[in-house]
Amino acid sequence: MAIMLPESLRMPLNKAREKELTPREIVSELDKYIIGQNAAKKAVAIALRNRYRRRKLPPELADEIAPKNILMIGPTGIGKTEISRRLARLTYSPFLKIEASKFTEVGYVGRDVESMIRDLVRISVELVKSEKIEEVREKAEKNVEEKILDILLPPLRRKIESPDPNEQMKFQETREKLRKQFRAGTLDDRMIDIEVKEKMASPMEIFSNSGMEEIGIHIQEIIPGFLGGKTKKRRVKIEEARDYLLDDEQQRLIDMDQVSQLAVERVEHSGIIFLDEVDKVAGREVGHGPEVSREGVQRDLLPIIEGTTVNTRYGLVRTDHILFIGAGAFHVTSPSDLIPELQGRFPIRVELTSLNKKDFIKILTEPENALITQYKALLETEGLQIEFTEDSIDEIADIAEKVNEDAENIGARRLHTVMEKVMEEISFKAPNLRKKKISIDRKYVKKQLEDIIEDQDLSRFIL
Repeated sequence: MAIMLPESLRMPLNKAREKELTPREIVSELDKYIIGQNAAKKAVAIALRNRYRRRKLPPELADEIAPKNILMIGPTGIGKTEISRRLARLTYSPFLKIEASKFTEVGYVGRDVESMIRDLVRISVELVKSEKIEEVREKAEKNVEEKILDILLPPLRRKIESPDPNEQMKFQETREKLRKQFRAGTLDDRMIDIEVKEKMASPMEIFSNSGMEEIGIHIQEIIPGFLGGKTKKRRVKIEEARDYLLDDEQQRLIDMDQVSQLAVERVEHSGIIFLDEVDKVAGREVGHGPEVSREGVQRDLLPIIEGTTVNTRYGLVRTDHILFIGAGAFHVTSPSDLIPELQGRFPIRVELTSLNKKDFIKILTEPENALITQYKALLETEGLQIEFTEDSIDEIADIAEKVNEDAENIGARRLHTVMEKVMEEISFKAPNLRKKKISIDRKYVKKQLEDIIEDQDLSRFIL
């Protein structure tokens, strides 16, 4: 049975999505944040572009085209998760990262595989809801303004038979005067009484992890007052009242049924799930026993990745066109250790390369969110100007590479540990330093790390 693609997916929901990106443009965007790994970037760019191509096909053909799921192979800290996360941000797609090792075989205590779809739908609901809030913000702000003015100056009780024109005119003049003061912020500290809803934890938080969402939904429907339906009077400043009332007004203006529908549609046709640690569930069991079976987990994952229907609190969700990106180091196992059916659901495989010193130098300096840029920005808030010389960057990259070789290879994450040790003293003393311009060179880097580098055991422990 062919399914018509919803209009919400044919027309972008956000202005940033109006121009569909070509594979080359996607790679160019990813290059701003991730160094190297061109094969992986190319693979995800093609997968993303294929979704755009699919939306242009006739519905009966579009429904037959399954996403080409990707398996990324490589050690930790080399950009697998970041590539997927940035890809989702480019298209405002619902994105979920989850470890395959969190799941257990059916019949054992633990998370069931369907919970990842429910989590993805909740993320999508928040994504769509935030977009809808932006759409109604202007109207909501106007309504809040009128509500606060009504509290400050209650509307006249008009005499139906003979309203007094002078009294009405005086009332309007006073109201407009208050409006100007409200917009100027001069009334922010005035106290007023408002009705606020009592907020309590939803039963969904209790039951979602155990796969018993339906129970939570029924409780929410049966006793809404218990879950935050009651209101109480609260005396607050106008500045605070504005935030309370704005949030309440925005919620009132949003059609949550429409939000839920759009969220489910977006999950079904634009959702991305990053399934990490796939290598941890790879392998075939020889013997039999009561312990959780890795092969059993794979067989539970299979229907979700192949395409099935999952019941969520927002409705039924088809997983046929969700893009799954699997990832794992595969040090002990290999992709061929996965069950054949699961291997077939990841037709595109890319091997990511380990990072070297040259890569570390680029990571420190080139991306828009480069580590050095982050540290400079943080310390600028204390009035400090930090400069890194070229030889200091070279030394930091060199140390990171050596520690990765001698200890566990954790990729670019090693730069965070090295940088933190280098900047520790300056970060600690920053608020009290009189000198407001500091240059960090190779000599300073070596001084900060010499004790750790000389002691191999300490190096393995600290860095």
